[in-house]
Amino acid sequence: MTVKNIRLIIDKERCKGCLLCIEACPRGVLSVAKGINRKGLKHVEVKHPEKCTGCGMCIVMCPDCAIEIEKES
Repeated sequence: MTVKNIRLIIDKERCKGCLLCIEACPRGVLSVAKGINRKGLKHVEVKHPEKCTGCGMCIVMCPDCAIEIEKES
């Protein structure tokens, strides 16, 4: 199931790379980015946005509130 009006946004500067969101995502939408943020930490990025259903499990698991879902109109 693909939801076309969902956009997953990750604030790479807030992300500390704990990877809890990657483990929580049932669709494999997220992955570890190749780069680092300003703190020198690996961060998570959206790798397969087309797979996101907007379930919100990544948001629930993120201890740093670095993820949000935007519903586009």
